[in-house]
Amino acid sequence: MSNVVDISTWINTFLKALDETFGDRVWFVGLQGSYGRGEATETSDIDMVVILDELSAKDVEAYNRMLNTLSHRELICGFLSGKDELLKWEPADLFQFYYDTKPIQGSLDELLPLLDVTAIVRAIKISVCNIYHGCVHNMLYEKSEDILRGLYKSASFVVQTIAFWQTGNYIHLQKDLLPVVASDERQIVDTFLTLKNGGAVDFENMSEALFAWSKNWIARTNCMYVKE
Repeated sequence: MSNVVDISTWINTFLKALDETFGDRVWFVGLQGSYGRGEATETSDIDMVVILDELSAKDVEAYNRMLNTLSHRELICGFLSGKDELLKWEPADLFQFYYDTKPIQGSLDELLPLLDVTAIVRAIKISVCNIYHGCVHNMLYEKSEDILRGLYKSASFVVQTIAFWQTGNYIHLQKDLLPVVASDERQIVDTFLTLKNGGAVDFENMSEALFAWSKNWIARTNCMYVKE
C-alpha cells in the first residue's frame, strides 16, 4: 500500500490553517518539487511556497507554529517570503522558482518581466559554476555517492533551463527533456534518471563526465548571445 500523502486533502488543510494564521495577508501559495510535478514518492518532501504581503520575524514564528499543527510535519519544507523581497530577488534565482512552482492561490506573473535572456543565461552560469565546484570538491575530499547524486539532480534542473533558452519552452519532467536536448545534456539527464531510479553509482566516470560538462558550460556561457 502506498504511503504517498493525499496531497489535495493535505493542501486543503494547509490553506485553512494559513487563512486562520494570516488571513488576507497571503499574496501567493504554490507547490513545488515532486508533488508539484506529480512524481512524489513516500519519502518526497512537501515543498510549499508562501508569499505574504510582508514578512517579519514574528510572521516566521507564527508560520512555524502553524506548520507544527499539520500532519506530515517532517516532510514539510519550501519557501516563505514577503512580496517586496521576492520582487527584488536576484532574477537568475527566480527562473526555476517561477517555472517549477504550481500556483494554488494567486499568481507569480509579476516576476515574468524579470526573467529576460540575461537572467536565464546568468541562471545557467551560476548553476554550472556551483556544480563544477561541488564536483571537484567531492572528487577530492568528500568522495560521496550521495553528493554526486545531488549534483546530478542539480544538473538536470540546469538542463531544463538550457532547453528553455534554446527552445522557449519549459519542460517540467526530466524524462521529457531526452528527445529535445543535445547529446551532452541527454547524458546528464539520463544519468540523473538512472540514479534516481536506484541505479549504481560509477563514481569516477560519473564525476568526470559531470566535471567535463560543467566546465564546458562555464566556457559557453561566456560567449552566449542574446536571441532576438
